[in-house]
Amino acid sequence: MGKLDGKVALITGAGGGIGQGMALAMAKEGADIAVVELNAEAAAKTVELVRALGRKAVAITCNVGVRAEVDAAIGTTVRDLGRLDILVNNAHASRPGITLEAVTDADMALSMNSGFYATWYMMQAAFPYLSKAGGKVINFGSGAGINGMWGQTAYAAAKEAIRGMSRVAATEWGRYKINVNVICPVAESPGVKKWKEELPEQYEASLARVPMGRYGDCERDIGRAAVFLASPDSDFITGQTLMVDGGATFVR
Repeated sequence: MGKLDGKVALITGAGGGIGQGMALAMAKEGADIAVVELNAEAAAKTVELVRALGRKAVAITCNVGVRAEVDAAIGTTVRDLGRLDILVNNAHASRPGITLEAVTDADMALSMNSGFYATWYMMQAAFPYLSKAGGKVINFGSGAGINGMWGQTAYAAAKEAIRGMSRVAATEWGRYKINVNVICPVAESPGVKKWKEELPEQYEASLARVPMGRYGDCERDIGRAAVFLASPDSDFITGQTLMVDGGATFVR
């Protein structure tokens, strides 16, 4: 028996990195997975991995910053997998390394549309299904916002907006038995690897502040935390931010 037997999880940005790690971790606990991804080829690869674990999976190509595409993705999930129990808003695009005075409208729009607006759209579209019998929403914040990381104005702004909205949703949706929580991860994702290549000094300085001495594994560390928040084990936890970061946040 898995912790998520009989459940359906929709995970955005699940074509690789943290999203894929969560998809695999949840599938191993019995969940069927809707892989929502802008890159169709990446989505197909994750679907193959999930199906190899004996679970159902569907690839859904979607620009999460467009409401109509989000609505369609939710509809496809319910049509093809029969229900929706777990919503994971992981997808987010942003341009790092730009100081506040240099941030453009386009920089801010990219981060807000793919992060904050996408999360809002997904939550609204999923609500009719999650509210039927309760459900789990897992959103993503970042230490970039909590710690005020250099060069991350647009990303930090979107992530903190997501955390604020998540707390409001936890307050409003508790009566429907919907839990809404946030994960702030530190993981060796493709995005972090790119950051390491572009800003190696910033990367090494960040890694030096992680007491565990490493960045997290996308499936083993972040994925298992997501399984906990998606499972009955977290039924009395809502409105919280879980720092899955090896202790990085409290070391300054």
